[in-house]
Amino acid sequence: MSLKDNIAIHQLFDQLERRYALRILWALRDGYPQTFRLLQDSVGGITPNTLNTRIKELREAGFMEHGSDGYTVTLQGQDLLKRLNDLQAFANRWVKNKD
Repeated sequence: MSLKDNIAIHQLFDQLERRYALRILWALRDGYPQTFRLLQDSVGGITPNTLNTRIKELREAGFMEHGSDGYTVTLQGQDLLKRLNDLQAFANRWVKNKD
């Protein structure tokens, strides 16, 4: 892996490792817009200040946007979620094997 590749993946991980960032994107994976309150409920346990901060960061990163109906993921966000979708099957197998 080249230095340029390493920098790119580290930047992505830095964005996604921020507390609740992945949960916010995951909550929007079905493609339906969510209001701030609904998104807060979908994520669970997140304070309004933290949600505001993460929304701002995820919008600046190009992963989500705000329209007249609420928050949704962008095309780039949809692409990321497609790539993360395999994690659901993996997580189900992992939990089953742990027990």
